[in-house]
Amino acid sequence: MKSQTTFKFMLAAGALSVGVSHGAHAQDTVKIGSVLSVTGPSSFLGEPEDKTLRLYVDKINAAGGVAGKKIELVIYDDGGDANKARTFATRLVEDDEVIAMVGGTTTGSTMAMIPVFEDSKIPFISLAGAIEVIDPVRKFVFKTPHTDKMACEKIFEDLKKRNFTKIGLISGTDGFGASMRAQCVKVAPNYGMQIVADENYGPRDSDMTAQITKIKNTAGVQAVVNPGFGQGPAIVTRNYAQLGMNSIPFYQSHGVASKSFIDLAGAAAEGVRLPAAALLVGDKLPESDPQKKVVTEYKQAYEGATKQPVSTFGGHAYDGLFILVEAMKRANSTDSGKIRDEIEKTKGFVGTGGIVNMSATDHLGLDLSAFRMLEIKGGDWNLVASGS
Repeated sequence: MKSQTTFKFMLAAGALSVGVSHGAHAQDTVKIGSVLSVTGPSSFLGEPEDKTLRLYVDKINAAGGVAGKKIELVIYDDGGDANKARTFATRLVEDDEVIAMVGGTTTGSTMAMIPVFEDSKIPFISLAGAIEVIDPVRKFVFKTPHTDKMACEKIFEDLKKRNFTKIGLISGTDGFGASMRAQCVKVAPNYGMQIVADENYGPRDSDMTAQITKIKNTAGVQAVVNPGFGQGPAIVTRNYAQLGMNSIPFYQSHGVASKSFIDLAGAAAEGVRLPAAALLVGDKLPESDPQKKVVTEYKQAYEGATKQPVSTFGGHAYDGLFILVEAMKRANSTDSGKIRDEIEKTKGFVGTGGIVNMSATDHLGLDLSAFRMLEIKGGDWNLVASGS
């Protein structure tokens, strides 16, 4: 059992360990690591991830653990700092001796940690959005969220159905926003889309009126897409409404798929569309939908334990943890290499983000059918009817 002094030191270092104490017999436990942005500008992503991992590791341990071993979850909070994330990743490998990692809240922190886990040959399941996490494929790196490329494709697919082809972009300059902007520009021609306006904003900007005004004054703009995450998209949404642009369809990315976005954007969010996981509309899914049971049970468990609304970000952590746990069961081993091989063989895993089918050339395992097009109406998420 740790002394009070040691416990205080761990708090100061940004680490908390749950599941079992370090005093437990090593042969009866297995360590899984996580580095999350629990505090800082990305806390709306990292906090539900943290709570989800803690909740379900406790549930798994209460049910007997995995193959007779209890999970010891070692979590570090990087505060949204990629340099800290890499330091903590090294600590997980060298000091904590984890066998696998589920975490990496943002694209920036994930990319900083990848070399550590690749070099150490420890499987790393990231919770970040950008496609660059798994493209090109790296042997030990996987991820659970839909990619930014998929978000662009889903949005353009919807725009094409609505006969809109001239698009304005306003993108965050953060890792995710910049990556998604690049992906949207790249795939736009495949859907007959023309980018006629292209603006951006920094992560600390508090007003984007000037950029949106430029888009408004661009001839022929039929719809606007906002790649980004954090508070920026909520500010853009409010500014968009303040400039009276509600008649022009407005799309966000899955980077805002939590109730906090609706709360921050307020009435201005009405009518905004975005691609997101089925988790946000679990109660609206038909009984025949294979994801309904999983997303409904996760929502009930998470909201019951935390008294907070569910978000897709916590769902990404749920999927990452159980993809890992199922791989550990199949491997019947705590050997990191064998676990990696089984993660890559994941087939038919029904998660909160979709049905996952991984392979040696696909370390995500989701296709566009895993995305649902949603529209915010009455302060809530609603499925967009086919063809509307």
